Amino acid sequence: MKRYISFAVILSSVLLLAGCTITYKFNGASIDYTKTKTIGISDFPNRAPLVNPTLADNLTEGIRDLFSRQTRLILQRQGGDLELEGEITGYQLTPLAISADSYSAQTKLTMTVKVRFTNNINPDDSFEKTYSAFQTFDSSQMLTDVQDELCTAMITEIAESIYNDTVAKW
Repeated sequence: MKRYISFAVILSSVLLLAGCTITYKFNGASIDYTKTKTIGISDFPNRAPLVNPTLADNLTEGIRDLFSRQTRLILQRQGGDLELEGEITGYQLTPLAISADSYSAQTKLTMTVKVRFTNNINPDDSFEKTYSAFQTFDSSQMLTDVQDELCTAMITEIAESIYNDTVAKW
């Protein structure tokens, strides 16, 4: 009888522990999905004096992609419980690190984006903010040769900053 009771206790303990799981999710989102279900991300037009023709589309898609991968929010072009809109306001080259022959050894490419975030569920969380990112490259290289790689890195940095400020609350 003791053996039967011991076996029953061990079996029920194993079954109980097998039913318990711990799940960790490191996307950082702090969204109440019972209240917030949609996000509208409008196109981000390029209003910078220096225009990269693909920058606006790449930035918009980079932001949309991050939110669709990291959250369960339903993506919309406009409207929604959360709304993101803005424009690229700056895209500029700045010479850096002047060499001994008075020429620039490096060049800095900077992108600036103005963002308006509206939280229609919690209006106190709404804000307007400017984000900026830069990358440097050797001045012996042509911008057209390195532009795609540099823009990808800046878009990733800006999209992550927007994500962190809007839904991750870092």
